[in-house]
Amino acid sequence: MQKGVVNVKKQKVNRRLIPYKWELIIILWVAYFLNQGDRQIFNVVIPLIKADFMLDDVQIGLVATLFTLAYGILVPVAGFAGDLFRRKWIIFFSLLVFSIGTLFTGFSGGIVLLIVFRSITTGGGEAFYYPAATSLIGQFHKKTRAMAMSIHQTSLYVGIVASGFIAGYIGENYGWRMAFLSFGLVGILWAFVVFWRVKDTPMPKDELNENEEKPSFTEIIKAVFSRKTVYFLSLAFGCMCFVNVGYLTWMPTYLHEGFNMSLSAAGLHSTLYHFLFAFFGVMLGARISDRLALKRKQIRMEIEIIGLLLGAPFIYWIGLADSKLWCYVAMGLFGVFRGIYDSNLFAALFDVIEPRYRASSMGIMLAFAFIVGALAPVILGQIKTVANLETGIMLLAGFYLLGAILIFIGLKFFFNKNYYNENSINN
Repeated sequence: MQKGVVNVKKQKVNRRLIPYKWELIIILWVAYFLNQGDRQIFNVVIPLIKADFMLDDVQIGLVATLFTLAYGILVPVAGFAGDLFRRKWIIFFSLLVFSIGTLFTGFSGGIVLLIVFRSITTGGGEAFYYPAATSLIGQFHKKTRAMAMSIHQTSLYVGIVASGFIAGYIGENYGWRMAFLSFGLVGILWAFVVFWRVKDTPMPKDELNENEEKPSFTEIIKAVFSRKTVYFLSLAFGCMCFVNVGYLTWMPTYLHEGFNMSLSAAGLHSTLYHFLFAFFGVMLGARISDRLALKRKQIRMEIEIIGLLLGAPFIYWIGLADSKLWCYVAMGLFGVFRGIYDSNLFAALFDVIEPRYRASSMGIMLAFAFIVGALAPVILGQIKTVANLETGIMLLAGFYLLGAILIFIGLKFFFNKNYYNENSINN
């Protein structure tokens, strides 16, 4: 009788309502939503913080720059950690630390504490999330990799849009501090959901053989930097990240000052159309690449080129638009092609990197991109001071064009030599 009960229980365990690999995506989707939400709330309440602490555009841009710089410096460390240590614990502590940093940002009394809690604690904590999370997704999703990563990526879009509106509303009605306190508390609670539900999963045997030692730091560096394709993917990502950080930092202020919009409206509209259409772009790009990848190995990089090349004119159009309607149209079309690029951002990288080095390679790529992107807030702040913000936004289009050229060079001259064939690994 007891055996029968045990067998029934086993059957119930085996019949999961949602397969674990998709439950993992749901849990990480919320974690990444909070990761990106914590990042965007600062950008939306910039006018309130400036007025409260009497800061100028360059000073407030410096806070955003140091945040991105802290992220960029620590993310390669996070990448190496993702290949050497258990990724569940990296994700848990990352979420816990950046949520605590967000919470304490609400208690800041000036620019110094803003830098300590916002730039260093929150930025540094966020750096450890993405390499470990994406490596874990890559482990459980092989044939569905681009789709799984794209679904995960949509939480960036939803997180930024929703947090922009929520932070603006809270800031206008309850003060900018309450926005940070609210998001920080929710993040701390979700960290314990990760602790409870995410499995403590080691590298699988097909990615790290039982008789094979974990890769050393020297081995990781040699493996990643021997693939020249990685250089060009990283350079292009740096161009994209410069545009992304500059856009997200200053677009709410651009709408608030240029079109006399409230903070909540500016926070919502600065991201809504862009990321709504980016959602469709990322799903479209993932669908196409997953279908064609087995037949055309270079398809992921080709889709990235299309995304950057066709997105550039619409970035320029945002700065030229003389009405809210045309500005929104340009944001939406920019979003479509940004999403198409995003759909294969790391799936393309994984085409030239073995599984055991992937978290590290992502860390290196993210580090370069965010160190480059860190320059955008303060540079656009300076341009805003000496000219106007419209000029700064139009100049961002050139970085998308440069990124497309760099990926084309990597694809044309190095991809075939660096390609890693993973078709023999079963899902």
